[in-house]
Amino acid sequence: MKIAISSKGKTLDSEIDERFGRCAQFLIVETSAGQAELVEAMPNEAASRAGGAGPFAAKQLAEKKVDCVITGEVGPHAQEVLDQFGIRIYKGAGKASEALEAFIKENEGDSKEEDR
Repeated sequence: MKIAISSKGKTLDSEIDERFGRCAQFLIVETSAGQAELVEAMPNEAASRAGGAGPFAAKQLAEKKVDCVITGEVGPHAQEVLDQFGIRIYKGAGKASEALEAFIKENEGDSKEEDR
């Protein structure tokens, strides 16, 4: 499973950015068998856009073939685009690593089903 986390920094020790479309970075993480690996810290090209940051950011993540997003808030236009691409949204706060760990624990059954 490929997960994007809206982040204020470039590592899993960074805080989650509550703003999906205006976050500084997206941390792209791949999980397999309950283990997670940071694949990429991707600058959010949408952060400085005058308008439409959320949908633009959502399209960026769709191009990376992300399965889900861990973030604070997602606006309605961004949510619409994420829904179009089948990208699930999970609320998270605090350190990216802690939110990721909680996500993995919550979704262990889902990833086991996908591995079969």
